[in-house]
Amino acid sequence: MKTLLANIRDCTVCSAHLPLGPRPIVAAHPDAKIIIIGQAPGTKVHETGIPWDDPSGRQLRKWLGVSDETFYDERKIALVPMGFCYPGKGKGGDLPPRTECAPLWHDALWEKMPNIEFIVLIGTYAQNYYLGKQKEKNLTETVRAYQNYLPRYFPLPHPSPRNRFWLSKNPWFEQQVIPELQEKVSGIFTLPSTK
Repeated sequence: MKTLLANIRDCTVCSAHLPLGPRPIVAAHPDAKIIIIGQAPGTKVHETGIPWDDPSGRQLRKWLGVSDETFYDERKIALVPMGFCYPGKGKGGDLPPRTECAPLWHDALWEKMPNIEFIVLIGTYAQNYYLGKQKEKNLTETVRAYQNYLPRYFPLPHPSPRNRFWLSKNPWFEQQVIPELQEKVSGIFTLPSTK
């Protein structure tokens, strides 16, 4: 795993397309039980090198019901984006994640993490890649149908502050989906009783 992570962090495959240059961001460990697959780092994460070190990350930790300590414990949660580097700015926000990363690195990472019980798919890029034809016609319907993808996958919208409008339009998400997500996550990290 150490060698693989070093290789990922040294990757320059699409450096010609990266306005801030390559800085692959990933966190993984052979003992991890959950993988969170996001989109791509934003500028703040590119700066700090810490995955989800931004308002979106704070919201995501709330949704999952985990502390910073648990979230950043690589032995518990692997943080793997669809695109490992900041892709640049587009008209309506950041550009889509680079398409080279997932086929190049994801399978190799999964092979080194045999204890994975649960994969959280954040946003349409991760959902399109992993759910393929099983996904619904759009992100809202895919998230609403989250039970269809259990026990392996759990689709979520992006926790970006930009999605406030989506959240206010879809109150069922925080009322029904988030409690089930938190239950699933806490169940994975709760040790069986020794009584």
